[in-house]
Amino acid sequence: MSANPDLITVSEQTSDGAGSLAQIAYDRIFDAIQTGRLPPGTRVKEAELTAWLEMSRTPVRDALVRLGGEGLLRHEAYRGIVIASLDRQMVGELFLAREAMEGTAAALAARYAADAEIAALQSLLELERSVAGDPVAGARYNRKFHAEIYVCAHNRYLLTPLRALWSQMALVTRQTRRSQGRSDEARREHEAIVAAIVARDPVAAEAAARQHIKAAQQALLTDWIEGRP
Repeated sequence: MSANPDLITVSEQTSDGAGSLAQIAYDRIFDAIQTGRLPPGTRVKEAELTAWLEMSRTPVRDALVRLGGEGLLRHEAYRGIVIASLDRQMVGELFLAREAMEGTAAALAARYAADAEIAALQSLLELERSVAGDPVAGARYNRKFHAEIYVCAHNRYLLTPLRALWSQMALVTRQTRRSQGRSDEARREHEAIVAAIVARDPVAAEAAARQHIKAAQQALLTDWIEGRP
């Protein structure tokens, strides 16, 4: 596994202790899963990760424990730790849960988001437009966009399960945003969600968020039916 220049390197960080390094290790491994660099079924070898990340085993091991707790890793007999995979039933359940919960989050954001938080959403839209054509950068801004909506909802009891769901989405995100056409559609769907939040219209915000999740699921199913990787 070779180093990725787009990812943060340890030398660029301040020395904040093992906890900080564990977070960096987590972010980089998560990013590799989300972008398909570590696809489902890939065997995870701690020694290879420590060499790639240029870290000691302790922060890497901590990151792997966290990823395992989020369901992104699983243990297979005779192979050891591998990147988890989701079957179609699991993906269907995941998207159904996301549709309900993200619809609720968007509605709450329309009611409770502060002006500064709405401005942050609008800034993320601009950043997403600026990387059109780059699926890797687009996936990262997509994650940030959804995370910001969760924050805008101002509901701690919704925030935790939403973050857990989004972690699982790392196993399918690359497929749902793989084509330029889908990336453009997703960006327009984000714009509709933000427009409803700006208008303080919770009904429209929930409807836009639900439609966005349905469209992402349909894109994934279409890829599967047509046999695309």
